[in-house]
Amino acid sequence: MNRPGSALTRGKPRKPPPVPSSGVNAARKASPEAKKPELEDFLRVQDYAGATTLLNFEFKAREERQNASLWMAYCCYHNGDYKRALDIYDELMQRLPPEAQNEIRVFRGCCLYALCEYKEAEEEALKAGNSPQASWTALQTRLLFHVYHKMGDEKNESLYEKRLTNSIEDELCLAANKYLKNQFNLAADIYKRKLLADHSLLALNVYLALCWYKLDGYDVALELLNQYLHSPMFEGKLKESITAINLKACCNYQLYNGKAAEMEIRDLQNLSNSSNLAMEHDLLRHNTAVFKNGESALQVFPPLMDLLPEARLNLLNYHMRNQNVKEAHQLVKDLEAVSSREIILKAVVFAAFGQAQDPPSTDHLELAQRLFQLVGAHPNECDTIPGRQCMASCFFLLKQFEEVLVYLKSIKSYFQSDDDFNWNYGIACANAGDFREGRDTLLLVQNERYRSDFCYISWLCRASIMSNDPASAWEMYSQMEVNGDSFNILQLIANDCYRMGQFYWACRAYDVLERLEPDPDFLEGKRCSAIGVFQQCVVQQMGGARDSWSRDASPDRLLEVVKMLRSSDHLPQIDYTVGIMKRWAKEHRIKID
Repeated sequence: MNRPGSALTRGKPRKPPPVPSSGVNAARKASPEAKKPELEDFLRVQDYAGATTLLNFEFKAREERQNASLWMAYCCYHNGDYKRALDIYDELMQRLPPEAQNEIRVFRGCCLYALCEYKEAEEEALKAGNSPQASWTALQTRLLFHVYHKMGDEKNESLYEKRLTNSIEDELCLAANKYLKNQFNLAADIYKRKLLADHSLLALNVYLALCWYKLDGYDVALELLNQYLHSPMFEGKLKESITAINLKACCNYQLYNGKAAEMEIRDLQNLSNSSNLAMEHDLLRHNTAVFKNGESALQVFPPLMDLLPEARLNLLNYHMRNQNVKEAHQLVKDLEAVSSREIILKAVVFAAFGQAQDPPSTDHLELAQRLFQLVGAHPNECDTIPGRQCMASCFFLLKQFEEVLVYLKSIKSYFQSDDDFNWNYGIACANAGDFREGRDTLLLVQNERYRSDFCYISWLCRASIMSNDPASAWEMYSQMEVNGDSFNILQLIANDCYRMGQFYWACRAYDVLERLEPDPDFLEGKRCSAIGVFQQCVVQQMGGARDSWSRDASPDRLLEVVKMLRSSDHLPQIDYTVGIMKRWAKEHRIKID
């Protein structure tokens, strides 16, 4: 687990921060004649850049300090400059006698671990041997415990876990391990227990906030972070904590939006003398891109994918939002999804990729369905919003729409203005036969890209027709450009309206279809639809409704369908049909010529 505030890029030294305006450096600046600050002063306020500056000054001035090289390596390590610390330890190994090298080997192992060179870290730590009474043994145990976790060696990881004691260092090591395993409740329990035992361990508020963040408890995480950032014990200095303020920004992003998160990063930038703080810290650069809705995603996320698991997931999100399904599939196909979020993203990409194939890839769709079910049926997820969304998606792919609605209705109140939810809920309602609810929900979709999608238009047309509103379906067709999609919508209107007894609109659709593509089936559809309009007029006239004709079965509509029939070639069946209509109209003094 990387130390908070350390550089994340492998081998990249952390840039020394500017001299702060308070504390040791301020005293030195204010009084040129003041005595040289002590190393302990820098270490007490965790100013490791200042400490390395002091040690370098002493080296150049040829001032003697006991264990100067060890102190320099220590400060470089805690400043995130793991490579330089490793180089110093290498030099020490050449100067020290064999009996004094074991402790340095453990320190070298820590540097190698921080550089993500886990096999080398294991080898170096094991070379130190097993000396139960040595001062470095506890650190060696913690190091190997984490190394074996990273290497996926569960047997040795369990072995070294049993060697941990109840010291605060070992317990925090165990908490970090549980956090890395996504066992956030177990990690939080350890942090809470330690905080209750010693309220002065303020930094544990940040670790506890991280656990709550992972558990979606963003408001609780914010409260813990504020306790840390505004603690009177530190006289406001910790307000500049990059780790804490970054996490606070993430909470605001989850609770509100990217703008609220950016304000936190902007405040942190104002506290710093750096010209562009975000560019100097991988985590800040990554999160700033997320807060800005993927701005510069292709430049920011790819280099960080081996360091920050979230970088790959956010790049996946970026590709999916921009309809780059192939690129998303390339990223996710070999991903060993472990966390719920990773599994969900993999399922979403596989579902989209499978549907995009011609014909649809049943293998991808079946795998997506199983992944959705894996998350949705898990005891820790089944009652969460993402868990219910997963079960809805699982049943959607299985085309069991009644089951889909069971899950979507349970979370509908949380997604009143969410276009993705309204799309899925509307189509599920229509498939389940609740066309009016489906139409009303689909009309809530605001995204223009969604509204111009053929799938959206076709389902909204069908739902409108089935809700006895064929005029709206015709209006949607009228606004489309003349192409293959509009031709298919015409066929849908013609067939669905005929099935629903909306013969006037079916006749209009078949009339346009016949003119676009002369086909005996379209002509016959138009003739049968016209007969349907005629039949409705006859029924109304026989029922004494002559003074209150329905809109789509009136003399005006009958006149329109007669004109549509006459626009076709004078075929015997057309002339015969028109002749019957004219005779009936003449007998009942209805003008249709």
